[in-house]
Amino acid sequence: MAKKAVLFDLDDTLLWDERSVKEAFEATCQYAAERTGVKEAELEEAVRREARELYESYETFAFTKMIGINPFEGLWANFLEGEQAEFRQLQALAPGYRRDAWTRGLKALGVDDEALGAELAERFPAERRSRPYTYEETFSILDELRGKYKLLLLTNGSPDLQREKLAGVPELIPYFDHVIISGEFGEGKPAAAIFRHALGMLEIEPEDAVMVGDKLTTDIKGANTVGMDSVWVNRHGMQRSDEIVPKYEIKHLHELLDILT
Repeated sequence: MAKKAVLFDLDDTLLWDERSVKEAFEATCQYAAERTGVKEAELEEAVRREARELYESYETFAFTKMIGINPFEGLWANFLEGEQAEFRQLQALAPGYRRDAWTRGLKALGVDDEALGAELAERFPAERRSRPYTYEETFSILDELRGKYKLLLLTNGSPDLQREKLAGVPELIPYFDHVIISGEFGEGKPAAAIFRHALGMLEIEPEDAVMVGDKLTTDIKGANTVGMDSVWVNRHGMQRSDEIVPKYEIKHLHELLDILT
């Protein structure tokens, strides 16, 4: 049966979030290196480690894991939206989390400077916001699909942060019939409920759609659970186990055309 709809993940499928975050870290750590003499790569590694440790220590961790908000998004998110009480907790935690992650990262390298940690905590979000990258094939594949298929964007994350990412690339949203953000729905991928919600909005059955995403544990697992064909975008040649098996595996979004025709 011919497909009627294509569901896309956002981060690291259409938006090149990995590059945006990496370059924001590099720019912020370069500034810190100039101030203190620390090595940029060592500071980035230390801050990433401290951020993960702090993030997992908060009582909101289970919620962020369920919604699909990672520690490095927490380093620049404001958590201003979302109906769940946990978003208000995250809103209150965020400033201290950012400051402590950078301060502890510096301290791990022998620099005990809370003022600089606080400065870097504000510098990193500005650097990240200035880098709204997409992949070179993002718009060309959407141009190919628009008008032939219903298109839906299905993304995990905090509502205001995901909308801010989309606002950074304003030409992206008009391609989609619907945009679903896990923080608005109340449950994230791979939960079957959010996939069924997406199918309901499109008024189609699972066999009528294909899910395209870069994460096996969310995009592919969720699609498989509801009986939807899954397409794993594996740009970096990662090895997978047989625990989660995509229907298709591609390295480039234009390979979708061969799958859909």
